[in-house]
Parts: sequence; C-alpha cells; structure tokens
Amino acid sequence: MRTALRNTKLTTGLTLLGAAGIATTALGGTAHAATPPQTKPAAHATQAAADKDDKKADKKDDDKAEKKDDKAEDKGKDAKSYPDNLDGWIREAKAIMDKHDIPGSYDSIKRNIIRESAGDPNAVNDWDVNAQKGTPSRGLLQVIQPTFDQYHVKGTPDKLTDPVANIVAACNYAADRYGTMDNVDSAY
Repeated sequence: MRTALRNTKLTTGLTLLGAAGIATTALGGTAHAATPPQTKPAAHATQAAADKDDKKADKKDDDKAEKKDDKAEDKGKDAKSYPDNLDGWIREAKAIMDKHDIPGSYDSIKRNIIRESAGDPNAVNDWDVNAQKGTPSRGLLQVIQPTFDQYHVKGTPDKLTDPVANIVAACNYAADRYGTMDNVDSAY
C-alpha cells in the first residue's frame, strides 16, 4: 500500500496522500507531503506581503524620481535656468562650450558681441562683402550661414540667430581659426 500511495498523483502533480500515507511517509521518509492549504491566511503573512509590495512601489517611485533628476543633470548645467538676456546667453553658451572644450572667456565673448551687434541677437549686416555676395552676417557675433552650418554645435538650436547657438558656433569657429575668441579683437 505504501508504494501505491507514493506513486498516485493528481493532475496538479501533487502526491495523493491520505492520513495513513502521511503517517507512513513520516516514518519511511521517502515521500513528501504538501502542507494542506490554510482556510484563512495568517494576518501577519498577508500584512508582511503588503508591506513588501509597498516598499517595492516606494523604491520604484524613488528610483523614477532619481532617474528624472539624473536626466536633468545629464543635460548638464544648461538644464538650469538662465536669464533671457545677454548675460544669460553668454553664461549658457559658456556652459555648453565647457562641455565641448571650446575655449573663450566671458569677457572676450561679451566684448566681441558689443562690437559686432551691440547685443542685438537679430542684428543683420546688409552692407559688407558677405552681404554683397548674398550671405549677410547675422546674430550676436555676426556669423554667416555657411560658417554657422560648419561650426554649429549639437545640442544648440539649429538657427543662426538663436543667441546661444550663435555664440557657441562663433566661438567654435574662432577656436579653430584663432585658437580662442580671446584672440579676436576685430572683425573675424
């Protein structure tokens, strides 16, 4: 009878054991009886599972918030807010330039902007040789479109008159041509 009870299985794959089978199994040590299902789960086990689920949900929320903060930080210092004025545009451009190893000091950028456009991001030079050839200089640092296209830095708007994009592209050009915007003291 012991063998018959040990080898009889239900469709769920559990060994069918009656009271005699459980007693025989305990003595023989060869079959394993499943613990009978509880009619009512223990309150502490249910609460522990709920607490564990809450902790997992809290951790996921914390992880999401941390990842969001990391993404903002990954965008770099330019993710921080800069004023929409000449000082803010130069500071934001400097942060981007620092990331891309483009040299140029705040003072030299500002000095050249004042000379080239008097701080007007929409300034257009319609009288020089570039304008006569059909590509007028535009923006804070009076850049022509082909130069902007060649020296544009990813991550800045692809628009010649965008103040930050104009500064970064012009400084990138000046670094390539003169070593740094710091070396530019006249039209370049």
